[in-house]
Order: sequence, then structure tokens, then C-alpha cells
Amino acid sequence: MTDIAERVETELDHVVIRFAGDSGDGMQLTGDRFTSASALAGNDLATLPEFPAEIRAPQGTLAGVSAFQVHISDHDIHTPGDAPDVLVAMNPAALKSELERLRSGGTLILNDDAFDERNLEKAGYETDPREDGSLADYIVHRVPMTKLTLDATSDLDVKKRDAERSKNFFALGLISWMYSRPLEPTLDWIQTKFARLEAVVASNTAAFKAGHAFGETTEMFGSPFKVKAAPQEPGLYTNVTGNTATAWGMIAAGQLAKLPVFLGSYPITPASDILHELSNHKNFGVRTFQAEDEIAGVGAALGAAFGGHLAFTTTSGPGVALKGETMGLAVSVELPLVVVDVQRGGPSTGLPTKTEASDLMMAMYGRHGEAPLPIVAASTPADCFDMAIEASRIALKYRTPVILLTDGYLANGSEPWKLPSMDSLPDISVKFTTETNGTDENDEPIFLPYLRDPDTMARPWAIPGTPGLEHRIGGLEKSDITGNVSYDSANHGAMTDIRQAKIDGIADDIPPVEVEGAGDADLLIVGWGSTKGAITSAAERLRADGVACHTIHLTHLHPFARNLGEILGGYRTVFVPELNKGQLVRLLRAEYLVDAKPINKVMGVPFTAAELVAAIREGI
Repeated sequence: MTDIAERVETELDHVVIRFAGDSGDGMQLTGDRFTSASALAGNDLATLPEFPAEIRAPQGTLAGVSAFQVHISDHDIHTPGDAPDVLVAMNPAALKSELERLRSGGTLILNDDAFDERNLEKAGYETDPREDGSLADYIVHRVPMTKLTLDATSDLDVKKRDAERSKNFFALGLISWMYSRPLEPTLDWIQTKFARLEAVVASNTAAFKAGHAFGETTEMFGSPFKVKAAPQEPGLYTNVTGNTATAWGMIAAGQLAKLPVFLGSYPITPASDILHELSNHKNFGVRTFQAEDEIAGVGAALGAAFGGHLAFTTTSGPGVALKGETMGLAVSVELPLVVVDVQRGGPSTGLPTKTEASDLMMAMYGRHGEAPLPIVAASTPADCFDMAIEASRIALKYRTPVILLTDGYLANGSEPWKLPSMDSLPDISVKFTTETNGTDENDEPIFLPYLRDPDTMARPWAIPGTPGLEHRIGGLEKSDITGNVSYDSANHGAMTDIRQAKIDGIADDIPPVEVEGAGDADLLIVGWGSTKGAITSAAERLRADGVACHTIHLTHLHPFARNLGEILGGYRTVFVPELNKGQLVRLLRAEYLVDAKPINKVMGVPFTAAELVAAIREGI
């Protein structure tokens, strides 16, 4: 054994750690605290929180397992890691549910106290995995976390049951020692978070320090490890999730547009945190409305747009289906509205807490009649900020509803983000129409609500109550220019063509697709949404193995960038990885007649880089 006094930190360039336990064991908090400490230590990082779908799953069962994976490194990374190097399992159910993810030879840390006969039976074990040889491929550390937590809190005025709840902080303290994380950020957070609960502060602090001391004094773990800070551009950074970044992007868009922000929303996993975050920032002129249902949420948002607000509604797949009629109304009346769809596993209720990207076709066609609208998609948690602004820019400039696609992986995952200056962000302000713009047959001034801007084809945006600008609103077809209700077949055909042409013209106002990868290549990997990290990592591995390949990542999915067809036509082989059964690949084939090959995954979890490398090697 290494002498404790002689222990020297072993440097690693990266490590992937996964915390797993019962939904009441605080694994999300544990992972989040370790992530925050790592961010403050300057590491690059990516996270993958995973929640049980059952609100109150029976304790100790597989259905109740909650997990949090974090990848930290001293260099730029793009994914939460293919397979954990370390798995912390707080009970038998967590071990059974998560063991297959742990790499061979990885480190397994068990809360030994939880492996009693009753918990083993709940998890479906017929024999004790600690004794039957099934863990022989791993480095196993059996730590009595519950007992050691109770010992550490025995002198405190804390009930035994409450003290046991602090065992996640024991685990956090132990892992913090193992990977040389600073203690102060977590201790300060405990003081702030539980400031009104002195007993909870004392218990969590004692457990956290006990876990750290256990690692430091026992001979079980050898020497600690250190992952140095990653090179970063100078600036102010924060660790941000996709939902938080989306909410901040909405606020920033309101400031850039010089408009009050309105969010009409109904809570739905995994989009609810956007509503929660926005509701904390009313000082920025934000108004949030938690509606009684999805239809009311989008209806209120469209009403706010009519009244001159920058209007948003947030939801996930089932909610998009319910909002379809009102989105069609927004297309018809041509008002700016941003619909944020945080995609999850489907169909119907599907997998509420798992990720998927299977709403693209619904975003394209999920409305009655010919109702085209722009679609943009975020690619990383931090990119959700930029895409919220871009969706707002398009909606305001072209007077159209816009769908912003994120997903559960982006929503709950996190990464370091350099805060931008407001000066670096675009001016997306708009001017409301305040004067009449035409005359009637008697040369009297009138307002023509569908007299369009010749450059954008956008109609005027007039605030209700502006004298002389009264106009008809509603879902019935409008007459071109005058906005009067029209049942004329020729007019309907013309208005259908105009609405489509307006959306098609947005292609001239979006950046061209950029190809990533040096040198010549016959292989192109096309991605959208949260596949970006896995595709980037997979391409790096393929190039390192001598496979020449390029990548492109699409942020504008309708309309496509003008140069996309030319790019696709320049490659012999085109792969399109998607977290669905092949939706973008169908659009590319239909639009450009390219023989794009799908790589599909519909399992509620994101791609790993290794999966993509294997699929591409098999397909070339």
C-alpha cells in the first residue's frame, strides 16, 4: 500500500464519472455539485443527467434509478463520454441498471450498507453480485457510506432518517478527494442553499467532510487524481444548461428587440425549467403565464404577439400537437411567435424524461393546410442561447411563427459558457406601423394590413388600438393587401404561394453551411440538433484512424441554406445520424435527390462517438 504521507496526485487528461442511486438519493444534486466544482477548477466538461419517469417509483427498484454522468477534461471535449471510468452505485438497483455502461476495468464504488437481502430482491438479484464473481472485470470498492454518514452526524441534533439523507454528500466528498476537487465551493453552496435549515447544513457539511476524510485516510483508494484546467479564452464563464440558456436567450432577445417578453406555457417535462427560470427575471420586462393547458398557453402567447410583445410558448412533443391549430392561426395572421419544442421520447406520453429528436417532421408539417414556417435547432446547451435569439430575429423580421427545436439531452445537460457582451449580439429591433399606408376608392386614408415589405414580404405590425389602423384578425383566409375575409379560390392560391415564398426567401438571410475538416474527402457526415458533439468526436477519431471525412451541422432546417445542395453533391457518401428513424435524411433526399444514408438511434439516450464510428465504418 502507498504510505498516506507519500501520496502524490496522478494526472489524468480526462475522466468520466457516473453517479447512480434511488430517485431520493440526491444523485442529480451530487452530480451537479461535482460539475460546478469542476467548472470552477477550469475543466472543460459535459454532463448527462438522467431521471426516472415515475414521480414516485417504489424505492430501491429499477424504475426509480436516477443517474448523472459528467465528463471533465484538460482539453476541449464534446460529449459526456462513451462509457464511465467510475460508477458510484448507492444501492443494488443502481448497480444493476447502470453496470453495463461502466467500461471494463473501471472503478466501481458501492454503498455497501444498501446491499441487504431486501434491496437485492427489489433489484431482481438472485445472488449477491459482490460475492458471485459478476464484478470481476472491475475495481470494486465497498464503502459503508450510510454507516459512516451516521457516525459523522451522531453528535448533531439530527434525526437518524434525516442524517441518512446526507449520504450523497459523503459520496460527493469521497469523489471530490479522489479527483482533487476544491472543497470550498461545495461547502459555501451548502451554507447558502440550506441557510434556513441549520440541522441540514450541519448534517450535509459533516457528511461531505467525512467522505473527503475517508478518501484521504483510508488505504483503499491509493493516490488521488488530478485533471488540470483546460485552456480557455479569457472572459467570464458560467456553467449553463440548455433550458437555462434558452431562457436567457429569450430575455436577451427581448432586450435586443426593445420589446417586452411574454411566455405562455403549460408545464411539461423536459421544458418546464424554461418557465421556472424566466419567472425569476421580471425585472427585465418579462411576463410569464402558466396556463391551464397547452392550447391556452399558445393562445395567450399569440394574443401577446398581437399586442406587440415578443411572444414565446414552450413545450415538448405532445404539447406541439395540441398547439397545432393556433400555430396555423399564427401562420395565417402572420404574427411573430416563437414555439420552443424541447423534444422527448414518443409517441404520446412516451419517455417523458428521455431524449429524442423525432419532432422534425411534425415541425415541418404538423398543421392543418399549407402552413409553412421556419425551423431552427440548437446543437449544444450553450447554443440554445444563440438559437433563441435567432428564432426571435426571424420571427420578428418576417412576421412568422418559428419553431426552435432543442431536446432533453440539451435541456438538462450542461457545459461551460463564455458570457457574451450585449454589443456582440445583433440588433433585432422592429418598428410598429403607426400610420395608414393606403387609400380607399374615395382617396380616404386606410390601413392595408397585408401590404408587404418588398424585401422581406412581411406584413405591417400594428398595435391594437392605434387610431386608424383597425384591421380584421382571425383564421379565415384573408384577401391579399386588404386583409378582408376572402373565399375566392384564386386569392387562396395566391396567398398560399405568398406565405411559402416568404419562408423560402429567409434562405437568403441565413448563414451558408460551413464544412468542417481539412483536405479532400469523399465522406460527409451531416448532423442537426444535439448530435453535434458525438459527430465531432467521431469525426476526430475517424481522421486519427486514417479515414478522411468532413462534417456539416445544420441549424436552419427550414428553409435550408442556399449552398446545402451544392455541398451534398460534392461527396460520394453522405451519412445522417439522427435520434429518430430518419427524418432529416428524408428531407434531404426529397429536396436534393442525394443518396444520404441514415444512422438512427431511438433508445432515449444520445449517440456515443464510438457508436457512430462503428456505424460509419460498417457503412463505408
